[in-house]
Amino acid sequence: MNKVITYILVALLIVLLVLIRAYENVLFYDPYLTFFENDYLYLDSPRREIAKLVLFTTIRFVLNTAISLGILYLIFKDKSIIKFSVLVFSVAYVLLLIPFLYFVINPKQEDYYLFFNIRRFLIQPIGLILLLPAFYYYKLNR
Repeated sequence: MNKVITYILVALLIVLLVLIRAYENVLFYDPYLTFFENDYLYLDSPRREIAKLVLFTTIRFVLNTAISLGILYLIFKDKSIIKFSVLVFSVAYVLLLIPFLYFVINPKQEDYYLFFNIRRFLIQPIGLILLLPAFYYYKLNR
């Protein structure tokens, strides 16, 4: 695949990530979107449907992960990097979902900031932001 097509495809995938973020209010059920936009450290946790929240958070994580894997593949064209990334994303999902569920089920004001950051790792493509420079550095030193 020539470089111009690769750059165009990477740009399209980045646009997809931006669109997921831009239309998050329409696409996903997440009462915490508006909650964390306000002065959440002094508010009570919003009413939520736990199963629906976990489902939509999982869908968003899977979409971001699939797009991130596509970007990593287009940039590095190495299946071993993709296999390792799938492992990293899978382990991250399990390890982050456990405290996410704890904070959703047991909301306490003193835990809101930690919950905010754990939720951020689940709903935003932070894995891509971390893995892209790591694999680039790995390829340089290989």
